[in-house]
Amino acid sequence: MGQKVNPIGFRVGTFLPWKSRWFSDDAHYKDYLLEDITVRKALMERLKLGGITRVEIERLPKSIQITLVVSRPGVVIGRGGTGLEDLKKFILEILRQVRGKKITDVKVDLQVNEVKTMERVMQSGALGVKVVLAGRIGGAEISRREKFHQGSVPTQTLRENIDYAQVPALLKRGYVGVKVYIHKKPEEE
Repeated sequence: MGQKVNPIGFRVGTFLPWKSRWFSDDAHYKDYLLEDITVRKALMERLKLGGITRVEIERLPKSIQITLVVSRPGVVIGRGGTGLEDLKKFILEILRQVRGKKITDVKVDLQVNEVKTMERVMQSGALGVKVVLAGRIGGAEISRREKFHQGSVPTQTLRENIDYAQVPALLKRGYVGVKVYIHKKPEEE
């Protein structure tokens, strides 16, 4: 049986950036890490209807910049940006709970980016796409696995730029796991 390795974790630091970008001394490292984990979990739970796929956190000396990658940005932003203001208050409340004190010196900057759908992936210049569904597909009694692919998606080559996401989808009859591999063009240096 082959060795299975997460394509993102295998490339982080060498070919891909980290999802949390900040630097801390030893005294504050565990506090910042706990804050990042708590904020990421809370945002993933709260923004399920917006189709959230990734939360990137970058800490600057006086602010925290959070980038949300969602499939429906209108749901997250809300009418006239009211959704973003509510999210900022929500994040500050989480930070207040984790730190246990009132926060006055931290500014939260939110940025919302849209995820392109599978139909547009190849048109936007990807070299290949692979989607793997596993579980009770269509409410079947016995789980199965289905693969859909277009173009080339090499999984053995480290130098290729492969983007990967894995999310469970909760349906009426149970969970269906969804894995998406996108083979992007190499970045120009």
